[in-house]
Amino acid sequence: MDSEAHGKRKSDLVLPTAKQDLMQHTVTLDAGKHYLCGYCAAFTNIAITFPIQKALFRQQLYGLRIRDAIRQLEKDGIRNLYRGILPPLLQKTTTLALMFGLYEDFSSLLLRHNNAPELVTRSVAAVLAGTTEAVLTPFERVQTLLQDYKHHDRFTNTFQAFKVLRPYGVGEYYRGLIPILVRNGPSNAIFFSLRTPIKQCLPEAKTSSAHVLNDFICGGLLGAMLGILFFPINVVKARMQSQIGGEFTSFGKVFMTIWIERDGKLTHLFRGALLNSNRSILSWGIINATYELLLKLF
Repeated sequence: MDSEAHGKRKSDLVLPTAKQDLMQHTVTLDAGKHYLCGYCAAFTNIAITFPIQKALFRQQLYGLRIRDAIRQLEKDGIRNLYRGILPPLLQKTTTLALMFGLYEDFSSLLLRHNNAPELVTRSVAAVLAGTTEAVLTPFERVQTLLQDYKHHDRFTNTFQAFKVLRPYGVGEYYRGLIPILVRNGPSNAIFFSLRTPIKQCLPEAKTSSAHVLNDFICGGLLGAMLGILFFPINVVKARMQSQIGGEFTSFGKVFMTIWIERDGKLTHLFRGALLNSNRSILSWGIINATYELLLKLF
């Protein structure tokens, strides 16, 4: 009788332990899928929209009109069209993996350990995720250099660009960090706060293709809004990061220099904003739709 009771107690201990291990494994997989879906969504987006991003960059950096930026790309030739794709591919895939994954992780952590309203907690989680993404600034920095035609003769690939910056010290890799920090946190907070409310305003989706369309529209609208809102910050960032060596000029000084160069006109400062908003509709539509689709599949 005692041996039976002992055997029962032993099996009761083994079963909960096995269940706990299974639950922990499931939680780990569930957390990891947000990183994987973000990574795949970014890869899809970059492969499709890189040439548009390149034309936009030329507009931001030099204040060109759309047709002049396109002419520059035509002059560069098809061989150079995807020149510089490796840094954004490495940076964006990792950035979006962190953006979606860390947002979920920080949200879970903060929701468990404080009593603040959920909207506030999730906004803080989004800002923390965006701030962490700034660790990848060197990739954005090198992308800027590779897309600037003035540096075409100085280096031909990503690794060469990283090598050129090395003698200037670690700080040179993080030139333009301030505008990136100013952009990332708030844009993440707005994106994650408005994503669900916007989708709820759209017609109810009754098929899987309708869900994908709604996710695309939702992501596209948010991308266009954020692209216009933070456009001047990206203009300053592009100018700061196009420089190699020399003084680290403050955000305010660079902004004033650009403002004077463009005759103190908002229309000139926002040159490229139209193309940027069109690209953002496509990019963030693809990202949001791909992310949500993959999330359902995994």
